[in-house]
Amino acid sequence: MFNFSELKKRRRQLMAAIDKDVVIILISAPESLRNGDVHYPYRQDSDFYYLTAFPESNAVALLLPDSKDGKFILFSRPYDVIESIWNGQSIGQENAKKIYGADEAYAIDQLEARLPDFLTTKVRCYYLGSQNQVLIKRLNEVLGRASQLACQEGLVEITQAVHELRLRKSPYELDCLRKAARISAQAHIKAMQACRPGRYEYQIEAELLYEFYQNGSRAVAYPNIVASGSNACILHYTDNSALLKSGDLLLIDAGCEYQSYASDITRSFPVNGRFSPEQKIIYEIVLKAQQALIAAIKPGVLWDSLQARCVRIITEGLLDLGLLKGEPESLIENKSYKKFYMHGCSHWLGLDVHDVGCYKLNKKWRPLEANMVFTVEPGIYIAAQTEGVDEKWWNIGVRIEDDVCVMKDGCEVLSQDAPKKISDIESLMNSS
Repeated sequence: MFNFSELKKRRRQLMAAIDKDVVIILISAPESLRNGDVHYPYRQDSDFYYLTAFPESNAVALLLPDSKDGKFILFSRPYDVIESIWNGQSIGQENAKKIYGADEAYAIDQLEARLPDFLTTKVRCYYLGSQNQVLIKRLNEVLGRASQLACQEGLVEITQAVHELRLRKSPYELDCLRKAARISAQAHIKAMQACRPGRYEYQIEAELLYEFYQNGSRAVAYPNIVASGSNACILHYTDNSALLKSGDLLLIDAGCEYQSYASDITRSFPVNGRFSPEQKIIYEIVLKAQQALIAAIKPGVLWDSLQARCVRIITEGLLDLGLLKGEPESLIENKSYKKFYMHGCSHWLGLDVHDVGCYKLNKKWRPLEANMVFTVEPGIYIAAQTEGVDEKWWNIGVRIEDDVCVMKDGCEVLSQDAPKKISDIESLMNSS
């Protein structure tokens, strides 16, 4: 169950950081049409969820920082008997106050009538960016009519302030992220055990989804990547339809959500349970890079230093194999490694899989702080027909990705349950 006292604390933190004579407007995510009259499963806007935990669409929240603890006003769908028969009971206004802590709650169809009352003494309206164009249009119409009397300075975007709050995880958030990582790590183990030549990528994906749902997750954090052979060299491959062949590697990038918090884990392993000599060599370079990055993580380390360290290890490894030729410094300066390693080694993780928060402060790379959570994911990808590369290396795609939390004297690997040493992977796959 969500810790609603924490929600109140988050709202207080945001309101304490701004002037008193303003209103903050939060807008829920829109529903998304899949086809015909069928919608995708609803997922709340992450900023809206972070400050309210309110799960329904067609909702607007107001934060008024003009008292000690501020005020939380919520407009949402009213209880409707017919609607409840078809789609289940809506939360309604009484439960918005009782369960979600709203100081005042109104039906969403009262938005135009009541919103001006909350604006009369305000000089500025802050808002969080939203994709809900229907609600934005309604709000703009109200604000347009009210602008003669209030909010003379107009709308001011406040997303960055919220994203700075989201960047540092609370104990509750860390528990959710640990749980998501544990579920996903177990799913990766099951995928390794189920993998064998003659099966299809989507059958391995089915093992992942089963473990996610069986262990309390109700959604994936992003589309699963189950990529064998040449598909492993496609960074965002999601077709997941190819036949698994002996001698190929299988790269799985998959993570679930738990209580809306994401995990993001990648493992690469041989379809037949045994790494070939070439696969093993490439894998060990990637693993060496990842282990070095994890060992370097602690408060005060600059964000860009991780990528620099990663690039150097991968460049030196490829140079030793003759896949790159030249001097290390020149190869790094010229970004020659991008022929085989073309992405960053990390991104923030939280309510979004590519979570929010700036990587720079005042145009300088930011130092890591305790309770920041992010991925560590070096990789090497050698596609077939790569110019100047012996075909024995073709179609080897390796990425190793873990989720980590910065601690006061290092980091915690949240996804440590998923095997990544070659001996552990081969032992697991050949004992199942």
